[in-house]
Amino acid sequence: MRAVVTRVNEAAVTIEGERVAHIGKGLLVLLGVHKDDSGESAKWVADRICGLRIFEDDKGKMNINPSDAGAELLIVSQFTLYADISSRRPGFSDAARPDKAIPLYELVVKECRERGFHVETGEFGADMLVQSVNDGPVTIIIEK
Repeated sequence: MRAVVTRVNEAAVTIEGERVAHIGKGLLVLLGVHKDDSGESAKWVADRICGLRIFEDDKGKMNINPSDAGAELLIVSQFTLYADISSRRPGFSDAARPDKAIPLYELVVKECRERGFHVETGEFGADMLVQSVNDGPVTIIIEK
């Protein structure tokens, strides 16, 4: 499982002209599911997302976790994170098929919500316009 986590001042998802998700201060998470991922991978990634100390304390050091920062989460599925670019046209054979990817994506969302986070989501498989106002910018890649 691969997550690209960006600290944002706000982020939103629009599908077919309709805003379906929006957060203020928090984390935009682009989440890719690998064909070999499991529930264990999903729980581990959720734990890392929720525990990242990437918000600044009163001394300007990244030392505050998302919960203590009052952060919201926007989690968007993105199979292209597993693109094989050995040729000029990307291949996606390492990305999990929807029948496996959707439950694992939903498990990450569930795990984050169970930790008390307000979580917004995109729509799996939809053509989404994702907007973000990056803070920092701070972007972290998590991989299990």
